[in-house]
Amino acid sequence: MITIVMGVSGSGKTTVGKLLAQSLNWDFRDADDFHPSANIEKMSRGIPLEDADRLPWLLQLQAAIDRWLFENQNVVLACSALKASYREMLCRDQQGVKIVYLKCSFQILAARLTSRENHYMKADLLLSQLDTLEEPEDAIIIDASQPLEVILRQIRNHLKCG
Repeated sequence: MITIVMGVSGSGKTTVGKLLAQSLNWDFRDADDFHPSANIEKMSRGIPLEDADRLPWLLQLQAAIDRWLFENQNVVLACSALKASYREMLCRDQQGVKIVYLKCSFQILAARLTSRENHYMKADLLLSQLDTLEEPEDAIIIDASQPLEVILRQIRNHLKCG
């Protein structure tokens, strides 16, 4: 199974994803690692990505998900997956892919991003991500302002992993 932990920057995708993967003894992957260097450069300069920038990234992620499913790997993937069309690309095999949406208030997200060091996604890109975000209706929706242990327990319960 592939579990995509999604949300805007600062929602806790990577932190929650790593801890979830560890607790399930699954592999963890961060979708940021699939970005071409041009995308990272653009975001580092505070320039929001457009759909044309994201397409090669999404195609790489789609190929990786297909491979993981074919190889019967259990993977937690931290990925913004902001638009419904992006999630449709990533979730072609609905049976093998679950989406967890970490939902959080603007104030908490901005505070988390402001306190980050050594990360290319800065707080000033948050508004562009929120503008792009199409909240999923068919995902496991988790309040990302809760303590990590509560978030993990809720996700595991939804995934039927105790």
